[in-house]
Amino acid sequence: MLEISGLCSAYGRIEVLSGVNLSVARGEIVSLIGANGAGKTTLLRAISGVQPITAGTISFAGKPIEAAPPHRRVLAGIAHVPEGRQVFQPLSVADNLRLGAFLRSDRGLAADFASVYAMFPMLAEKRRDPAGGLSGGQQQMLAIGRALMASPKLLLLDEPSMGLAPMLAQQILEAVVQLNREGLTVLLVEQNATAALAIADRGYVIENGEISHSGSGASLLEDPRVRQAYLGL
Repeated sequence: MLEISGLCSAYGRIEVLSGVNLSVARGEIVSLIGANGAGKTTLLRAISGVQPITAGTISFAGKPIEAAPPHRRVLAGIAHVPEGRQVFQPLSVADNLRLGAFLRSDRGLAADFASVYAMFPMLAEKRRDPAGGLSGGQQQMLAIGRALMASPKLLLLDEPSMGLAPMLAQQILEAVVQLNREGLTVLLVEQNATAALAIADRGYVIENGEISHSGSGASLLEDPRVRQAYLGL
């Protein structure tokens, strides 16, 4: 579904991504782990089109998209849940979800609202409340729900458990697994490397803007280099 080759990106003169190669097959959960500042968020932003690239290619569903603007990538089937949630705080929960479907013109919105509310019942209870009054965990659920309203084929998730209590973080990751079982492909960036690899079909480790290790989630969990550097073991 997603094929990245030789991807480079920079902030000014500082190169953040240097020749990244990564692929995500249809139906997979692929986890990307690495230290803070390694380039994880920049890579997701480059895939969704909000971060310019300086070299390399991005192919989605067999078509090159590196020159496409962000809204075209959304229309193609890529939805991005950014780090820090970034919900529209003055707007209601329902209006935040509607914004996720802004580019859609089909008649499936009512069913998708119902699906999001079924997955996150709290959003249904608070659908008329301002998003800014939600807790961190509730805002994360809203950010995921907003992305789902775009009817994506590929979900980019950036640090969904950041700042959440362990129980809420577990609920979020369980929701990711459920979405994948329902057919959604997921590229996950997650600070809890152990949890991220435990639910992943495959994983990548990024160091200083380059992919240093890759393999199945299970094999990376057992890799001594990964265990020592990223899993605290």
